[in-house]
Amino acid sequence: MNYYSLNHKAPNTTFENAVVKGLASDKGLYFPESITPLSDDFFKNLDSLSNAEIAFQTIKQFVSPEIPENVLKTIVEETLSFDFPVVKLNDNISTLELFHGPTMAFKDVGARFMARCLGYFNKNNNNEVTVLVATSGDTGGAVANGFLGVKGVNVVILYPSGKVSDIQEKQLTTLGQNIKALEVNGTFDDCQAMVKTAFLDEDLTNKMQLTSANSINVARWLPQLFYFVFAYKQLYKTYNDIVFSVPSGNFGNICAGMMAQQLGLPIKHFIASNNANNVVTRYLESELYEPKPSIQTISNAMDVGAPSNFIRIQEIYKNKFETLKNNLSSYWFTDDATKAAMLEMYNNYNYVADPHGAVGYLGCKKHLETNPNAHCVFLETAHPTKFLDVVEDVVKEKQPLPKQIQAVMDKTKVATKIGSYTDLKSYLLNR
Repeated sequence: MNYYSLNHKAPNTTFENAVVKGLASDKGLYFPESITPLSDDFFKNLDSLSNAEIAFQTIKQFVSPEIPENVLKTIVEETLSFDFPVVKLNDNISTLELFHGPTMAFKDVGARFMARCLGYFNKNNNNEVTVLVATSGDTGGAVANGFLGVKGVNVVILYPSGKVSDIQEKQLTTLGQNIKALEVNGTFDDCQAMVKTAFLDEDLTNKMQLTSANSINVARWLPQLFYFVFAYKQLYKTYNDIVFSVPSGNFGNICAGMMAQQLGLPIKHFIASNNANNVVTRYLESELYEPKPSIQTISNAMDVGAPSNFIRIQEIYKNKFETLKNNLSSYWFTDDATKAAMLEMYNNYNYVADPHGAVGYLGCKKHLETNPNAHCVFLETAHPTKFLDVVEDVVKEKQPLPKQIQAVMDKTKVATKIGSYTDLKSYLLNR
């Protein structure tokens, strides 16, 4: 499989080069040259396949021939070493829990998959690769854990000071070894802009190989399509009209779901559920795409004012607005509405949700107002104890800490504070 830049001013390249480079030389995101749908029989018989078999079949075309099939099977099995349960709340709403991995966030799958791909590509290479990643919360911890100890790979994580939860900060600042954290005086958008600038700075790229582990990287983004197929596998023999409501920040997750649809997954519609960072909601209302500075909310991983992956979504639908609008709805919700949804789920279903999942739940309820026969699945993207202050304030009950969270609580934060791109550049050149 070859990949092309969505800015169309850089040469096409292989999966390996797309992973190693992260971003094309013309600043464009990489996109696969073709998508070959899988057979109808594959989707009709999902319940007879293991998650690893499903993942292998759905990702294979995107990584061949650079990763041999036997290696890919091992990568997939190691990536998917935990469960992805669907929990039914009522006849119309279920949640897909994506927080059973090592850092208790949906990004564990993409980070683990990418780390293993990069490790394979780097196995006979004496040159080091520096993975530069911006995080609004969960990406940092997932990438740190996924890449910890990977040969020839150094990881530098940028996160906005005071805008991630205490537990998220612990997960990305306490591992040591080849993982370094930079605490940025700014927003996630500032962190992401610094990362993109670094990729195009020849003073840096002439001296080191930089790549990204944000969802702009194809190896981080594409494996997220697995979730949607795993959920469908658990529901398709019970429900006909399955719809996904995805808490959306940088739009990599929902974009991956749309890729699963392009492979043939029989999903009719997606819902992008936003917090106050509602650039896509406004776009679908007006056809005007106007990124704005991000706004801080209690669902911080979605505090993105310029979502990188939305250009990939437009590419999937050939930049046809009406086609996109027929397949995607988007709604946005306030922090007060999010807290009310968390309390509603707790009181009505004895279900403790994190703020991001609660935004997804609200998207389900909104969709069901006009589509009462649908079965709507919202993605619960992180364990609620990663947002203890908010969750315990809403449900008024102390929450037990899972072992993954307990393991980092008493560790010491190690981070370097920076305030500008000049600071980042100086740090990278003098490491």
